[in-house]
Amino acid sequence: MVSLIINLLQRLVLLHLCVVLFCGGSVWGLNYTKYRQVGDLRLARIQKHLDSLNKPPVFSVQSPDGDIIDCVHKRKQPALDHPLLKNHKIQRVPPEMPKVRPIEKQEEGEEGGKSVNTSQSHGYIRRGVWQMWHQNGQRCPKGTVPVRRSTVHDVMRANSLYDFGKKRRSIAPLARRADAPDVVSGNGHEHAIAYTGTSSEVYGAKATINVWDPKIEVLNEFSLSQIWVLSGSFDGSDLNSIEAGWQVSPELYGDSRPRLFTYWTSDAYQATGCYNLLCSGFIQTNSRIAIGAAISPLSEFQGSQFDVTIVIWKDPKLGNWWMGFGDDTLVGYWPAELFTHLADRATMVEWGGEVVNSRANGQHTSTEMGSGHFAEDGFGKASYFRNLEIVDSDNSLITARDISTLAENTNCYNIKSSGNNQWGTYFYYGGPGRNPQCQ
Repeated sequence: MVSLIINLLQRLVLLHLCVVLFCGGSVWGLNYTKYRQVGDLRLARIQKHLDSLNKPPVFSVQSPDGDIIDCVHKRKQPALDHPLLKNHKIQRVPPEMPKVRPIEKQEEGEEGGKSVNTSQSHGYIRRGVWQMWHQNGQRCPKGTVPVRRSTVHDVMRANSLYDFGKKRRSIAPLARRADAPDVVSGNGHEHAIAYTGTSSEVYGAKATINVWDPKIEVLNEFSLSQIWVLSGSFDGSDLNSIEAGWQVSPELYGDSRPRLFTYWTSDAYQATGCYNLLCSGFIQTNSRIAIGAAISPLSEFQGSQFDVTIVIWKDPKLGNWWMGFGDDTLVGYWPAELFTHLADRATMVEWGGEVVNSRANGQHTSTEMGSGHFAEDGFGKASYFRNLEIVDSDNSLITARDISTLAENTNCYNIKSSGNNQWGTYFYYGGPGRNPQCQ
């Protein structure tokens, strides 16, 4: 009897190891059975990395979605482990917020489609988008910052410990005009974006984006909607990029919930930078917003629309690049020391969607971009970016005019831009991926 119990316990332990360490299973409709043996040495390396990443919390919050949010003293956060930030003092004086200019009247019009009457549809937009970990009413104490705890599960879903928290480097540049944005097709990434010209002197960007939960076909694919602030060579290895928005990435987070995210790199995604707080660099100052945490509630098809406003700008006094959420909430900043070209200014801004098309079954992915509907479906059905603005050398927000748009395969994902007095410059974008015209 005792031996039978021991045998049963051994089987349960092995089953637990299969779940925790081998990343097998089929979750959220994703089929990603991928068993990998994990040796003691590799597991020890993973745990050592997690110990350096997960700082001792003052307090922890158990989120309804399964996340653990650690409230870490702001002077103990991961950012300050960066070698370039050893002597960095956290900026205590609030940055000078970009000045808002009077609304400029715009003519109705749209590239490649009919103008949408946003004045009527605007009434269906609700504010107050927040994060799932707030639902139990708990908050991080003053003087701490919320950090989503990383787990062995998270690392095991990545290709390697080195790849954990990083974007895969581009393989081959897409043939494009000299002033077109930095997008690639060789690594299976597809976009529907709007962008400014490379001759611009830009000190930040802003937009309001509605949030959806696009379906993801394969574990290592993602769907995101974000702002890119860029400088450097698009064809070399010195591209600097600061990015923020929302994304669905089962590989990174272990679920299919849309989450607030950030990213940075100073060498074209080679060795520097990462998502969120998964490496040192981004310094968080806000105790209420957890980067990498799930956003709730979401937009509904032909129903209420939920959107978030994100602004990234360079503090004209100290030179750090700040991120704001909503109209006046400071999240944190990327210190100027992290960058080369962006230490001065940006030369291009991009807004829009990106997906990974891995062609896992020899055909185009069915991973959705945005709401999963094409741009021409309009308000309540398609995703949008509205009130596109850039920050000029006077630290003023101005409407982004004369933007260009790009989508590599409009049968899969597309974009249509327009402008009016209420939404300023805006666009609808997205698509379902694989369909009879997209194979």
